[in-house]
Amino acid sequence: MTRQLLTIATIAAFLLAPASADDRPNIVWIIADDLSSELGCYGYQGVDTPNIDRLAKQGARYTNAFATAPVCSSSRSALITGVYQTTTGTHHHRTINKKPLRQPIQPITQLLRRSGYFVCNGDSNLRKRGKEDYNFRFDGDLYDAVDWSIGDRGRKAGQPFFAQVQIHEPHRDFVKAKDPARANDVQIPSYYPEHPVVRTDWANYLASIEVLDKKVGAVLDRIDKEGLTDNTVVFFFGDHGRPHYRDKQWLYDGGLGVPLVVRWPGKIEPAIVRNELVSLIDVSAATIRLAGVELPDWMHGRDMLEKTFAGHEMIFAARDRLGSTLDRVRCVRTNQYKYIRNFYPERPYSQHSGYKTLQYPGLTAAEVLHRRDELTGAPAIFWSDRRPREELYDVVADPEELVNLAGDPKYEGKLKQLRDELDRWIQETNDQGRIAEADVEATIQSSDQWYLRQMEKRGLRHDVAPETYLKWWEKELGSKIH
Repeated sequence: MTRQLLTIATIAAFLLAPASADDRPNIVWIIADDLSSELGCYGYQGVDTPNIDRLAKQGARYTNAFATAPVCSSSRSALITGVYQTTTGTHHHRTINKKPLRQPIQPITQLLRRSGYFVCNGDSNLRKRGKEDYNFRFDGDLYDAVDWSIGDRGRKAGQPFFAQVQIHEPHRDFVKAKDPARANDVQIPSYYPEHPVVRTDWANYLASIEVLDKKVGAVLDRIDKEGLTDNTVVFFFGDHGRPHYRDKQWLYDGGLGVPLVVRWPGKIEPAIVRNELVSLIDVSAATIRLAGVELPDWMHGRDMLEKTFAGHEMIFAARDRLGSTLDRVRCVRTNQYKYIRNFYPERPYSQHSGYKTLQYPGLTAAEVLHRRDELTGAPAIFWSDRRPREELYDVVADPEELVNLAGDPKYEGKLKQLRDELDRWIQETNDQGRIAEADVEATIQSSDQWYLRQMEKRGLRHDVAPETYLKWWEKELGSKIH
């Protein structure tokens, strides 16, 4: 009888235990800072990305992947939990007094660690701690090490690992393009003015992407050399969209759309293209399912690698305070339409942002042209005196989101549908954006002081005339202003 009970207990323990290291894959996230789909494998001309292109040929390339926020700390706070940042109260960019996550929500690293995974987070060289830009406080350490090396203080032999590899590029500051003439041929969105500074800045962005590609190649080479390729799932993506002034920090596709490539040898068919709508929090959900962990009830992400996953009918995203810039914007996007709600329509798109003023030369170039009354067409939209309360775009016919259909009677039905969907999402996910941020004045003051210090380092006053500042940018970038 005793032996029979022991046998039953042994069988039960086996059935309840997590899968062995041999059964569960290693999982690697390669995350680029501030990247849209300006990559060869996405059809962009004029950029050399052989390593990322090779990864895409070996796995699945997603064409409709989106961040939940167009700025790093908010997006990453959602990514590391699989929960919208507006639900966890981590929606404002870089809060001063961070609070712990509300129970039962917790970082996925804890779920993975309890399931037997070794969790690590490193920079592109896997020698230093990687970016941990989260808007919450965590008591303890979110990670075991900076890389997955086996050793006394590292991973045990045979232990599966989850690794985040944080690559700085193409975040600003950009590297400079080696060939100044490259600026003549770059493709720039039509909502940016035709100006040498804008073109030079975009060329430098592409050069920074090429640095990113080399670093991605180094990570893939290490996985190959260590014989880990066949049992490692690699996710490559950007934390949000590209670092240009109408893109990053905004809910247009230039700020939310990201490249997403997933390689899993023997499991994911190589060189396939997936067009379904995917949110980055689905990467979070897929990751814990790969580890054999059930999706918690509190998680918003869905397992994007599940065979029955056909994508979302719609994705949602949010913009809130960014540095010293107060705002609240929400959006819902389907395969064809995007609805944006500006909660502060009286504030212009171009309201002051110390970070953007400091880092984005195209913003200064456009401001000078605007002051000269030389901006027309698409580039002039950003400089309107106020924003519409509602924006509606046909993202298929109008991918740059320039023609607002919200006032067109033909789209009244679609406008109401998406308006109602956004209202439902705000209610169901308990959007914290309606609550005033604690210590907001101190946060704004800290952000403003940082901006003043950086401008002083450049020998510039914070209230420098745009024309003077443009000359500074021309010298800095080596662009000739006509």
